[in-house]
Amino acid sequence: MMTKKLARHGNSRALVIEKPILELLGIDDATELEMYTDGKSLIFTPVGRGEHQQRLRGIGEKKAL
Repeated sequence: MMTKKLARHGNSRALVIEKPILELLGIDDATELEMYTDGKSLIFTPVGRGEHQQRLRGIGEKKAL
């Protein structure tokens, strides 16, 4: 597990993701990311990989039952 803190970026906050993690996930500067929350966590998914997102939602729904 890795612990991160938000960094100031103007009036906003940013989360810095190291290059090895981006490479592992196949994310680069041109990759669009969708962001959503389950109320406890932030979840980022590259646009066009919706099948992964649907699988994660399905897992969450099973745990809620």
